[in-house]
Amino acid sequence: VQLQASGGGLVQAGGSLRLACAGSGRAFSRDVIGWFRQGPGKERLFVSAITRSSGTTYYADSVKGRFTISGDNDEDTVYLQMNSLKLEDMAIYYCAAGRPYNLYSPRGYNDWGRGTLVTVSS
Repeated sequence: VQLQASGGGLVQAGGSLRLACAGSGRAFSRDVIGWFRQGPGKERLFVSAITRSSGTTYYADSVKGRFTISGDNDEDTVYLQMNSLKLEDMAIYYCAAGRPYNLYSPRGYNDWGRGTLVTVSS
């Protein structure tokens, strides 16, 4: 699976961005698609995930109520709508695909896209 993340940029605190993760290759629709983020000098942390077959969604506590993950099976694309952005949301965001035992851990994902930078200004 080839993945490409896009949609990052500069936004003021309180603003919104929508990230997209476009997939190609093998059956993208059977995978779990996850979003992770990594700040400077920090570990890669779980943000959100969606099980493509059932549409079940998962969120980190820090983004619940502000971020929404959704999938477009026709376009093999998963979106992450980010609202009410905070300074602490600033990071490089990565999307990943796989069939992880633990979808909250980056270790279980097989395929990763290049990250997209989200910068939040005060």
